[in-house]
Amino acid sequence: MKLFDSHCHLDDPTFENDWPQILERMAENGVHAAMIAGINLERSTRALELAEAHTGFYASVGVHPHDAVDCSESVVNALATLARNPKIRAWGEIGLDFNRMYSPREIQEKWFIRQLETADALNLPIIFHERDSQGRLLELLHNRPNAKRTGVVHCFSGTSAELERYLEMGFYIGITGIVTIQKRGRQLREQVGLIPSDRLLIETDAPYLTPAPQKNRHRRNEPAFVKSVLIKLAEVLDTDPEILAETIWDNTCSLFDIQP
Repeated sequence: MKLFDSHCHLDDPTFENDWPQILERMAENGVHAAMIAGINLERSTRALELAEAHTGFYASVGVHPHDAVDCSESVVNALATLARNPKIRAWGEIGLDFNRMYSPREIQEKWFIRQLETADALNLPIIFHERDSQGRLLELLHNRPNAKRTGVVHCFSGTSAELERYLEMGFYIGITGIVTIQKRGRQLREQVGLIPSDRLLIETDAPYLTPAPQKNRHRRNEPAFVKSVLIKLAEVLDTDPEILAETIWDNTCSLFDIQP
């Protein structure tokens, strides 16, 4: 079984002290590749450094909606310069988060649109973050169509109607460890059957969203645990885990234009 963690934050300081063990556990669990998602200029730079240093690691650049208040034209331009590196395979994670409101709504929307335009100009797939935007992210995307745009809705947690619209736009759907959680993941388990197999990705969002059963023993999530997401997804879809793993590996490589 060959797995690709399509979204993690290995640039987070919580991973600094046991890096060799993290790599070892990835290998033990068949996790051969990982996408390190950028959230601001500093962290995107660090993500690229890690991707350049390790086979099978890739990175994206972007400003997360939480950090939108610190975005600027110079930051976007610097990220665009980083994106010239062949290890950068996507732009993101970008989007809207109206839950915690670390950045004002109008600032989030301004820099989401600016980054959307930049990613489109660079022909990079986009990693979308959406939380409690009440359809606003979809509205912004609808008002700025691009037939060539590709991307993934990271950590999908929306309604079935929103899922349908994302699929109509041609996007992939990222499934996290939430699918393994008994109560919190109930709705997601009901929705995954609506997603075509060729649009599925799996991710950890490490160090966050630790799946079951690891969450009972570990507070910090890590790429090795993406195997639990795959196993639960196969169970819910009533399909062979190895076949599903191969499909999702191919999906991830296709989205990020990776030739392993």
